[in-house]
Amino acid sequence: MRPYRLLAASAAAAALVATTAASASAHVRVTPDSTTAGGYSQLTFHVPDESADARTVTVEVQLPQDHPFLSVSTLPVPGWTASVTDAKLPQPVVDEGTTITKAARTVTWTAETGPGIRPGEYQVFSVWAGPLPRSGTVTLPATQTYSDGTVVHWDQPTPTSGQEPEHPAPSFQVTAAHADAAPTASSTSDPGSSDGTARWLAGGALLAALTAMALGALALVSSRRGLPDDGVRT
Repeated sequence: MRPYRLLAASAAAAALVATTAASASAHVRVTPDSTTAGGYSQLTFHVPDESADARTVTVEVQLPQDHPFLSVSTLPVPGWTASVTDAKLPQPVVDEGTTITKAARTVTWTAETGPGIRPGEYQVFSVWAGPLPRSGTVTLPATQTYSDGTVVHWDQPTPTSGQEPEHPAPSFQVTAAHADAAPTASSTSDPGSSDGTARWLAGGALLAALTAMALGALALVSSRRGLPDDGVRT
């Protein structure tokens, strides 16, 4: 009987680990379709309902203020309304010579015609935003409100140890923009050298043409000298 008990215990332990892992991963997360610095990206938020009997009815995401998004638009979600709220920046930001004092601060999705997100289900919400900062981490704290009034704040930063906190803030790392294509050999060559080469080629072509003309004239003269004398004198 011991092997069966051992097998049962192992199965129970595996189920417990799987359940714990699933619970730990059931957080509000963001997935960008692009992380290139200076570009625009579709940011997709995955929002699971972790309550046993309450529905998620509101999701709010805070947008960066140190490197604000200059453009934010939302993707329609059936049964939900989305709104983008602007706010004054804590400090003015200069972008390509333009001083920005106000930018998008929050995006809020509210369940209207549907039930919201039921227990055991999840919903995705997307925004198109940018430009992304030149480097660093983009952190987008989220607030999840349930139908029973419970509010969960997903705003805890991940420590340097890498151990995920209980309510981690959705975030992603910006990657460097691709380097410009290397100049071609023709664009990096010495213009004077290219010009000299062209002149040598042109001179050679002219010399070849003159030589051909001279040879043609000599051939014509030779052919005339070789003609038979028909006795006609001028």
